[in-house]
Formats: sequence, structure tokens, C-alpha cells
Amino acid sequence: MFTSFYSLAKRPFSKEIETKNLFPSESFTELSARLNYLKDSRGIGVVVGEPGAGKTSTLRSFVNYLNPSLFKVIYFPLSTGTVMDFYRGLAYGLGEMPGFRKVDLFRRIQKGVTTLHNEKKITPVFILDEMQLSSNKFLNDLSILFNFSMDSDNPFVLILAGLPYLMDRLALAHNQSLNQRIIMRFKVNPLSKEEVNAYINHHLNLAGANYEIFSPMALEAIASRTHGWPRLINNLATNCLLYGCQKRLNTIDEEVVMKVSNETGL
Repeated sequence: MFTSFYSLAKRPFSKEIETKNLFPSESFTELSARLNYLKDSRGIGVVVGEPGAGKTSTLRSFVNYLNPSLFKVIYFPLSTGTVMDFYRGLAYGLGEMPGFRKVDLFRRIQKGVTTLHNEKKITPVFILDEMQLSSNKFLNDLSILFNFSMDSDNPFVLILAGLPYLMDRLALAHNQSLNQRIIMRFKVNPLSKEEVNAYINHHLNLAGANYEIFSPMALEAIASRTHGWPRLINNLATNCLLYGCQKRLNTIDEEVVMKVSNETGL
């Protein structure tokens, strides 16, 4: 295993990293601030990013810092079932008995939200993932489902997450009912070249590295091949460490990065 060869205490670049140790990139810091604004203001927010951009990690960090006595998180990836499954999942998450008719589910979800917020003083936080897969009818339903007191109150936080073209879909004329109620929007950007270097060293330091395993040119090559997307950086850096261990290379150089990226298609 490459961890012993490079004298590392654990595997770097693992997605199992604790949220307190996430790399504080510019995008991560700004999105965290906007999510806190949404938490305090309540209402609807949208977070988009390319696959592997780090949006889910930032949302996980946001959730982990919420006070469980004041907030109840309900996470639902739209891709896991039908629209009715989604509504039943929301009702179940709120502690309501799921029904079989949409109108009953609407009432139970709204009742669950208002009961939590008004009586128990707990704000429900809904995180709906993979929203780029949602139908236009479903987006229209959301604007009705999360309309409380004739749109004069927001006893909830609703975060819609997905790929960047979700923003384009929301901007269409038939989705304006929902689009106009969004109070926070954010697109996660890739890491800059300088951030890629800091990101890799950050993860290596967390793993206990005691010398520079990647040469400066290797770091530049990783930044160039991954375009700054964290998941691609993790995959490429890990494969470089595996290759370096097999070849008994104490230092990963640019040639190793290019060879591994070509072999793995990264």
C-alpha cells in the first residue's frame, strides 16, 4: 500500500474526510457564507456545479454545523424514485404519515413544516439533489408546495442542488413562479492553479506527509490535466501515488503525472 511507502498515516484524497478538514477554497468559503445567509433569512437557494466540483462536500459541511435542536435536515436525491416517492419521502422526513394522493401529501408536508417551525421552533432544511433531472411540472409544484401564508412567510430552508444547466432551466418562462422566489444562487467554480497546489499539500499534510511527495512541476501538471476540479484531482493524485509506489519513486514528477493521466483517461 502506498501509504506505508510514503510514510503516510492514512490515505490522502479520500472522500471520507471530516468536514472540519475540508480545504477552504475561495468557492468553499463563499458558498459557506451564502448558505449561512440562507439559513438566517430562510427561503429558497440554488447551488450548482460540475460533477466533482465539491458542492456536496460544502453542503455536508453546512449541515454538520447546524444546531440539531434548531434545524431538521431532510435530504432527498431526486434521482432515487418517482415524483410521488419524493413527496412521500418529504412527508416521512417531517414525521408525517405519507399519503397516496398528491393533494393529501401537499397538506401533510405543509402541516409538518408549520408544526416544526411554529410549535417546536425548529426550521426544516430541505436539500434536494440532482435537481437538473426534475420535470418542469415538478418545478412548478415546488413553487406551490413551498408557498406559506400567501407567500408572506418562509418557515423553511430549501436548497436545490444540481448541475449548472439547472440555472438555465429555472430561467425559462414557465419556471418563473419558482425562479423569482429564489433568494440565493451560487455556482461552484474550479480551483485555481495556486489552489490546486495548496489543495494537494493540504491533503498530504492531513495524511502525515513529512516531505514534498509531488514536485512543483507535477503539481502544475495535475492542475492542467484536471482543470481544477477536486474529484479529478483526488483520482489523479491517488493513481500517481499508486504508480509511484509500484515503481519505488520517492518523488512524483511531471512525467509520472502525464503517464498516469494518459493511462487512466484523466
